[in-house]
Amino acid sequence: MCADTPEYKDTLNLPQTNFPMRAGLPKREPEWLAHWDSIGIYDRLREKAADTPGARPPFTLHDGPPYANGHLHIGHALNKILKDMVVRSQQMMGKDARYIPGWDCHGLPIEWKIEEQYRAKGKNKDEIDIVDFRQECRKFAEGWIDIQRDEFKRLGITGKWENPYLTMDFRAERIIAQEFQKFLMTGTLYQGSKPVMWSPVEKTALAEAEIEYHDHKSHTIWVAFNIDGWDVLKQTPPTQGDERAKRPDMSSFEDLRHARVVIWTTTPWTIPSNKAVAFSPSIAYGLYRVDTTEDESWTNPGDLYLFADTLAAETLAKARVTDHTRVRDVTADELGALTLAHPFAGLDGADGFWDYPVPMIDGDHVTEDAGTGFVHTAPSHGADDYEAFVKRGWIKEMTHNVGEESEFLDHVPFFAGLQVFDRKGKESKANPAVIDKLVEAGGIIARGRTTHSYPHSWRSKAPIIFRNTPQWFAAIDRPVGDGQDTYGTTIRQRALTSIDQLVKWTPQKGRNRLYAMIETRPDWVLSRQRAWGVPLTCFTRKGALPTDEGFLLKNEEVNARILKAFEAEGADAWYKNGAKDRFLSGVVNSDDWDKVDDILDVWFDSGSTHAFVLRDREDGSDDGLADLYLEGTDQHRGWFHSSMLQACGTMGRAPYRGVLTHGFTLDAKGNKMSKSVGNTIVPEEVVKQYGADILRLWVAQTDYTADQRIGPEILKGVADSYRRMRNTMRYLLGALAHFEDSDRTPADQMPELEQWVLHRMAELDKTVREGYDAYNFQGVTQALLNFCTIDLSAFYFDVRKDVLYCDGDSIERRSARTVLDLLFHRLTTWLAPVMVFTMEEVWLERYPGADSSLHLSDIPETPQSWLNPQLAAKWTGIRQARRAVTAALEIERTNKVIGSSLEAAPELFVEDEATLATLTSVPFADICITSAITLTKGAPSQGAFHLPEAEGFGVTFHKAPGDKCHRCWKILPDVGTHAHPGTCARCSAALG
Repeated sequence: MCADTPEYKDTLNLPQTNFPMRAGLPKREPEWLAHWDSIGIYDRLREKAADTPGARPPFTLHDGPPYANGHLHIGHALNKILKDMVVRSQQMMGKDARYIPGWDCHGLPIEWKIEEQYRAKGKNKDEIDIVDFRQECRKFAEGWIDIQRDEFKRLGITGKWENPYLTMDFRAERIIAQEFQKFLMTGTLYQGSKPVMWSPVEKTALAEAEIEYHDHKSHTIWVAFNIDGWDVLKQTPPTQGDERAKRPDMSSFEDLRHARVVIWTTTPWTIPSNKAVAFSPSIAYGLYRVDTTEDESWTNPGDLYLFADTLAAETLAKARVTDHTRVRDVTADELGALTLAHPFAGLDGADGFWDYPVPMIDGDHVTEDAGTGFVHTAPSHGADDYEAFVKRGWIKEMTHNVGEESEFLDHVPFFAGLQVFDRKGKESKANPAVIDKLVEAGGIIARGRTTHSYPHSWRSKAPIIFRNTPQWFAAIDRPVGDGQDTYGTTIRQRALTSIDQLVKWTPQKGRNRLYAMIETRPDWVLSRQRAWGVPLTCFTRKGALPTDEGFLLKNEEVNARILKAFEAEGADAWYKNGAKDRFLSGVVNSDDWDKVDDILDVWFDSGSTHAFVLRDREDGSDDGLADLYLEGTDQHRGWFHSSMLQACGTMGRAPYRGVLTHGFTLDAKGNKMSKSVGNTIVPEEVVKQYGADILRLWVAQTDYTADQRIGPEILKGVADSYRRMRNTMRYLLGALAHFEDSDRTPADQMPELEQWVLHRMAELDKTVREGYDAYNFQGVTQALLNFCTIDLSAFYFDVRKDVLYCDGDSIERRSARTVLDLLFHRLTTWLAPVMVFTMEEVWLERYPGADSSLHLSDIPETPQSWLNPQLAAKWTGIRQARRAVTAALEIERTNKVIGSSLEAAPELFVEDEATLATLTSVPFADICITSAITLTKGAPSQGAFHLPEAEGFGVTFHKAPGDKCHRCWKILPDVGTHAHPGTCARCSAALG
């Protein structure tokens, strides 16, 4: 610059903003949390809806309650952030979006923790007053609720945090009991004795939702049952209609007299409770003779055995048989006529305990996938076994041989007191003892060990058993006597109809999973033998059987007394001294009734939340239904499932209109997270390092419908995406300094480039709204990231920087600033549901104030008149030509021929005449950020640059002629010929 040339820097319209490039989210995010608390933002949004009655349709996301017993893990963060993005996006699209967070407070995990504390102090839980024990459980849950609430709020989750719902609130316990009473009064509740999944460690029945499967090493034994006869009609008289009433001629059975039927089982401890052996009429069976054996075989030459043909060779090999002969076919009619003897029948010391006939029965569950083709059947310890006996009316054959700690009861010979699993869930003495006794009795031909998938309690992680116990059930195929039959008369019918007709599934495969589960599920086991929860508030008549009329007390006055007490005192009222007399006296003779002290399955608690959150809270749902339930895919067997069953039993339909399912969170390599492996990602640590907005952006960028991965490198990539979006917002803030409404320019007066940006905004508005409506956060976020990076930063901002910095009060500058303002209001609101803290920071930078908040705003309506597909197509071609030019200049820059594109005045050869006309209709040199450009029709000259992805263009490089303008840095021939020294015509005019 010459000595007499003025310094023009101060005359430029340079960006002005205090918005920092570095976010500093971990330190700054708590400031915005405090700001939201100070203005009561959740209540302000509800007031907004109240001020415009009917203008904001309600939208209710019902929170599936997390369990109040530990710090949050990454799965909690994913779940709650997804919920928050749903609620915020629906709110900003004009809904009254309500979110009441809640907690599941009852049940075994908390009870287990209190028991551990007692054991550490040498106390026995059973010696503690039950009300005192329950109070300890309540206090434990309260402590964790406070901790988790703060952890959730730190993630930017908005909701009614000062008044969440808790399943242990007195009012909630009252309504849970009231919902249970509906099952009582409508006839779906019954007491049955059947095998249930039982945890010997926790000493309680478990529901399917409380089960997970792990590899387990089990004993395997092949047990031979002697054929005791075939005159079944005398041994076990059939009931009317029993298929055993018709038997074939017995004269052909003589050669089976000394044969034995072999079963295979991985649960030797169930053999003492065997009551039958099942076969399948669709399987081919044969009679096999042992010819030669190895030295240590438990079989002998000449022994006869019955096997399925496909499994005979493998089984005999296990029994160390070296040669065998298949003697003949054995038909299903022959098998069905046989009676076997229990392997322990006649043993000295058994006192005739096992001296009963063991019938052969056909069973649909018998396969030839493994074993022998015959299935040992103990109806007290297996679901299929039980159903086979129910089908035949043999329910009185059920045994009660195993106690709550998986111990054989005192009446069982040889095995009394021996446990299957000990207090820690490890194998105890029952299996080895049964195997030894079978060896002694000559009832075993082979043994081994196998590792297989086995059910475990998801809390204690210990293996469970199937055990026959008296439990309370909700009958899902019994007509519900409530008159709400629009969607079916039974719980199962109502649930299946709801799944298909009333619920929108995201993703759709969630429908198939829940439908299949409910289609085949058994009755719901409602009772648990624990202390911390809502009791089954019912009474049974003393001396009556569960099948007797009047076994259950159904009295509305008694029910009302119970509910009134629960409202005032909570469910502890049920366990206080004199509770039975308190509820029954003056209505019925309390001496005639027994009080049930089992507690409800906690899934009934959480399944009832719709009743005391959606239906009975003023800030719940207008119609008692949720627009959305959102949980992990495991909740198809959990909360989605129990809520469906509970609501179908009490109000005749699903409690939700929509269900969204997300997958599980894995480490960066796709492995399940485990503390022992050391690959866990803790939300608190992510927030400390990056800030909650990075974690939220990670959630938004993932495909939550599948399992997601997270790790340090993945988070670094998310942080890079964040920086690009943050820089976009910083550019907007800087360029909009001192922007006034008087600066606005109507859309139809804007240059084409601005009208193209308006078109893109209109397109994106549709993408964002449709994406948020479909809960497609990944699609919305990717579209906005691409827009900010490709359309704005790399193109529009780049092109318009010159006009914004250097123009005076030109139509171009006013139009550009108008567009930037429109972009500001859309990008902040479009991104607000995802980057809640950053977009608030952006908003408050421009609109500060004690009561100001972006989250009180809606996404602005975008005029459809901005859509201009024809203009968009034109600018697609222009940008294609620009790419050819910028690529050519980048080579010159790399070769250090030029330092800036403004030093160039290239020539662009355009083969298509229409395209040439398009380029000449716009200031193409400005678009390419060159000082000049020559557009030439025809094929490019030899040596011209070609960009493969931009066909039809060729570029030759030329330096720009003239001098450099000291204000805008363009190189132009007229620089220095105007009033202001060293300027071009445009800059001189801007200076006045």
